[in-house]
Amino acid sequence: MTRADILEKRKAFQALHQEGCFVIPNPWDVGSARYLASMGFKALASSSAGFAWSKGRPDGQLSREEVLDHLHQLVEAVDIPVNADFESGYAIDDAELEESIGLLLETGVAGFSLEDSTGDPQAPLMPVDEAARRISIARALIDAKQHNVVLVGRAENFFVGVPDLDDTLERLRAYAEAGADCLYAPGIKTEKEIRAVVEAVAPRPVNVLIGWDSPFSVTDLAAMGVRRISVGGALARTAWGGFMQAAQRLAQGHFDFMAQAAPAAELNKLFR
Repeated sequence: MTRADILEKRKAFQALHQEGCFVIPNPWDVGSARYLASMGFKALASSSAGFAWSKGRPDGQLSREEVLDHLHQLVEAVDIPVNADFESGYAIDDAELEESIGLLLETGVAGFSLEDSTGDPQAPLMPVDEAARRISIARALIDAKQHNVVLVGRAENFFVGVPDLDDTLERLRAYAEAGADCLYAPGIKTEKEIRAVVEAVAPRPVNVLIGWDSPFSVTDLAAMGVRRISVGGALARTAWGGFMQAAQRLAQGHFDFMAQAAPAAELNKLFR
């Protein structure tokens, strides 16, 4: 992938955030990324959970090096922009955060998210000022290196057992002020919550996660002011669900699980 190719992807990704509403599905490996790209999606987003499961590990337990290598492979595999789920930046201090983001930018991703979770069940969220400062560090690095990458600020309240909408909105406003281009509160589900987030950070774009069966369509979410929609690990979980059901039937001595299997010829044609 040439520098010109990467710059073109980043320009295209920025343009997607200017108007309308788009779906940004989450592959977990190169094959799933290439299939999604072939379906006409305009951008992809990595899934930390989906990739971790493909490596036989739980979400959040991969090294920075493993994640960076995975992101580089995704960027190289498709001709559309890739947004990185970069968790909390794989850093325990500011210097390590700067190093992590510098390495991430070199993978060629067109955007990335930084979340405010700590991994500590007793104190699952960073103080808002600390999390906002980390966003400002990322913003400064992006601007200094002129990478034109979309920076996403994530408030993890609803994902870590602190479903406080007021605190979520305060955090997202702080991240917007610190330089986030797009805001994201995974786990919000109701129209009231979604509209509150959109209004709180307007005119900045909002990403909404739909990782469960939802009554909302893309048209519904667009009408609420949502700019982009991701599905997190849902596609990976769906694939795992089919595989696990088939494996269970096989373990019981049956071979009646192949009716929904993808044709080998179709897969070979796609990847040829």
